Formats: sequence, C-alpha cells, structure tokens
Amino acid sequence: MEAQLTNNSSEGVAMKSAFSLLGQASGEEIPCARVLKVLADETRLAVIEQLLDGPQTVSEINESLGVEPTLLSHHLKALRAAQLVTRQREGRYASYALAPSLRVRCNGRAIDLGCCQLSFTSS
Repeated sequence: MEAQLTNNSSEGVAMKSAFSLLGQASGEEIPCARVLKVLADETRLAVIEQLLDGPQTVSEINESLGVEPTLLSHHLKALRAAQLVTRQREGRYASYALAPSLRVRCNGRAIDLGCCQLSFTSS
C-alpha cells in the first residue's frame, strides 16, 4: 500500500485548516492537522484503504492486515475518535465503515480531506 498526499490549495490561496464534517448537525470541524496526525500511522491508513471497498468486520480487517487484535482495536478507536470511521454492532461482531462525511469525499481511491487529498495507489 502506498498513499500520496497532495495539497488542495492553489498558489496565493491559503490552505484550509479544518476538515468540515459533512452531515454533522453541530457543524463541528476537526483541525486538518489532527486528521493528518491520526492518518500518519501506516496501520490506520491501511484500514482506511480497506474500508474504501465497503464496510468490514474487525475479523475481516484483521485477516487482511495481520495486526494483533488489541493493537487493531486501538487503531480503530483512534479512527472513530477522529470521526473518520463508524462502528455498527451486529450481535457479537462489530462492523466498521468510512464515516458518511468521509465517504462523500471519496473519488475512486482518493479522499478529499478539505485541506489536501489522500490518494491510494498500488505499490
């Protein structure tokens, strides 16, 4: 997996400093630096890339990534706290998906974060 980050700002235009959460009644914005800090971890990027293909259970995510379950749980919690993914309980299992605010910003294998665009490419 390889991810590429490109700046969305044009010359002479200030870069946006917040990731606006679409669909949030509160109109809450998360600072772009906070989102990028969460996404700076390779495992979290890999989870986001997997979820581009649709919702997955923790077992499915772990089967692909091969990460210790407690460590994967920690990463999923960080992604939820940054409101990048959502969790839905299904009996004993939990299913994760890209947050609706992030899903609407997807364009193929790229996500527009407002301040920049994150593109996933095959390595």
